[in-house]
Amino acid sequence: MNPEEELTFTYSGVVQRDNRNAVCVRFERKRDGKLEYAEGVVPDGRIERQEGFSPEEVEGLEAYLKANTEEIKKNAKALNQIKNWFG
Repeated sequence: MNPEEELTFTYSGVVQRDNRNAVCVRFERKRDGKLEYAEGVVPDGRIERQEGFSPEEVEGLEAYLKANTEEIKKNAKALNQIKNWFG
């Protein structure tokens, strides 16, 4: 894989969204010098907005989110605990 096209994955701590707990997620890569992204939410496992990803890639990202929901939520809860140290 071209290092410029490396896919990164970031996520928020647990946030309130539509009166329930959620984690906001973002996939990013640079392709031909342009930033491409896909943003979604867990536990829905749904990409809500994206730029530069094909429908098949979005489908794969959503499958990843659904398959890893519990681990993503666990890691997001840990972020909230760290944030509380500074609050």
